[in-house]
Amino acid sequence: MGVKTFTHEVESPVSASRMFHALIVDSHNLIPKLMPQGIKSVDLLQGDGGAGTIKQINFGEGTQSKYMKHRIDVLDKKNFLCKYSLIEGAMLGDKLESIVYEVKFEAFSDGKCVIKSTSEYHTLGDFEIKEEEIKSGKERAMAMYKVVEAHLLENPSLYA
Repeated sequence: MGVKTFTHEVESPVSASRMFHALIVDSHNLIPKLMPQGIKSVDLLQGDGGAGTIKQINFGEGTQSKYMKHRIDVLDKKNFLCKYSLIEGAMLGDKLESIVYEVKFEAFSDGKCVIKSTSEYHTLGDFEIKEEEIKSGKERAMAMYKVVEAHLLENPSLYA
């Protein structure tokens, strides 16, 4: 088994607190409303949303996979940090054991924030994942960030 780590940073004109709340704390409610064609629903299978919670993300019709399951490993609301693991879903296939994500929202000048994400791909056997193989997942995540960001800019009192 090997581990390959990728990092990514993106700036947002929305505050760290609001982005964290929308993308992490209340994502199970907000994301299906904003992106119903891609994410049909998010079910809490276990827990209350904090560490130890298992969420099932159900994808819309015509997507490559039906669902995936995440386990929340760390949820630090004070420091706007979430660490979670993809523990089940077609994305793992027969080459990945799990994917561990860490997302931190850091305050930046003028009420903006920087979203710093780290993805650790835990591979099975001698398989080595390459950055181009994760490109589509990264692009989907960025698209979701932008949809949420636009919604928060249009609704300045939401999660304020």
